Amino acid sequence: MILMFRAIFVVVYSIVICVFGSIWCLFSPRDPRHVATFGHLFGRLSWVFGIKVELRKPKNADKYGNAIYIANHQNNYDMITVANIVQARTVTVGKKSILWIPFFGLLYWLTGNLLIDRNNGTKAYSTISQLIDQFKKRDIAFWMFPEGTRSRGRGILPFKPGAFHAAVAAGVPVIPVVVSNTHGKINLNRLKNGLVIVEMLPPVDTSKYTMQSIRNLMTHCRTLMMEKLNILNIEVEIREKSSKL
Repeated sequence: MILMFRAIFVVVYSIVICVFGSIWCLFSPRDPRHVATFGHLFGRLSWVFGIKVELRKPKNADKYGNAIYIANHQNNYDMITVANIVQARTVTVGKKSILWIPFFGLLYWLTGNLLIDRNNGTKAYSTISQLIDQFKKRDIAFWMFPEGTRSRGRGILPFKPGAFHAAVAAGVPVIPVVVSNTHGKINLNRLKNGLVIVEMLPPVDTSKYTMQSIRNLMTHCRTLMMEKLNILNIEVEIREKSSKL
């Protein structure tokens, strides 16, 4: 019964947001301010799934400006967890196939997100060049999932270099965002599904890295994120156990 209610509510809510959002964005198409607005609206679905999302970010996070945000990519529930912490004027970089998702694909494009063809190396490289060009022209940030795929309970998978190449070439910081484990956590027939912590880490200065040391930057960021993920998972486990006592 709970599953049915959730399914119906999420489908209706999502369609309304996508249709309304697409119409709204037609007045200022591909304006990067739209991404955070509608991302936060989707994030509000967390309560429907019985998830309490706790956001943590540095006090001056709203003033970071040009940057590349990287986050661990677990599953489809990222839409209702990590979406809550997306900062203003931040756009995401996603697969070109997203465009063909009914209702959502059009909104995704109209809000200003970038679509890349991951099966075409030349086009993917061209997209990285676009990122660098956008940094030079606009006050904008990019959100990327450097694992390139959903981890589905496998921790944080090895990173792909695209986000880090763009950050070093553009001279902007990398800002890691870590989401505590959601794999196997959410039971759609259970009323409450516990706590999820989303934490934004301090910016990683890329000025000391070169194109020849990209791997070092990737390793550093992945290590920071894996350590934080372990800490968050332990905290969530302790707090959930104590709340049941």
